Amino acid sequence: MAEMSDIKKHTRVNKMLLGPLERPALQWMAAHSPAWVTPDVLTALGVVGSLMCFAGYWLSGGSRWWLLLACAGFFVNWVGDSLDGTLARYRKIERPKFGFYIDHTVDAITEFLTIIGIGMSPYLRLDIAAFAMIGYLLMSTHVYIRTAVDGVFKISFGTVGPTEMRVIIVLVNIAIMAAEGWFLTPIAGSLLPFDIIGIVLAVALSGVFLVTSMQYASKLIKAGE
Repeated sequence: MAEMSDIKKHTRVNKMLLGPLERPALQWMAAHSPAWVTPDVLTALGVVGSLMCFAGYWLSGGSRWWLLLACAGFFVNWVGDSLDGTLARYRKIERPKFGFYIDHTVDAITEFLTIIGIGMSPYLRLDIAAFAMIGYLLMSTHVYIRTAVDGVFKISFGTVGPTEMRVIIVLVNIAIMAAEGWFLTPIAGSLLPFDIIGIVLAVALSGVFLVTSMQYASKLIKAGE
């Protein structure tokens, strides 16, 4: 069992659907990045992207076209969040402990800004967005705890990881801009389509967290660890 302090021995589980396209693209970007572009600069760029997402969703109450800003924010966030580690490894300037700590601290900030930003849009109630965020953070907590216990850092679930989620949300934004009226029409009492999706997502994430946690605890008990 890997110790938490031995971050270099952590195993990354990354079987994302878009991985075969993303990994070569990130390697090319790392090889062609100017010297002033550092991993820390890219980490900060990822936060800027999440602020763009937050602003885009917040302002979409005035016009759905502000969702274009949110879409651009997801791209900027992807560049910053995905390239920082690749660039550090390419230049052989890794700082394993600092990188792990700051990367996932920033992830929590960007998740908060993005999900609460969506909740401040007219398409999803803020309270439902908050419950969905709680479910997401529960799953994140499980990933970090498992990393501490056995050194396995699971980035993707199935073939869906952060990149796939960004692509899905951008496609949803495009759908909203094309047919906003449908997304603003209640379909169950006062609940909009994304209100229902948000409720299902919050319940599903919380349920998966509970089931997965119990299964893994049972596995550790049987192993005597």
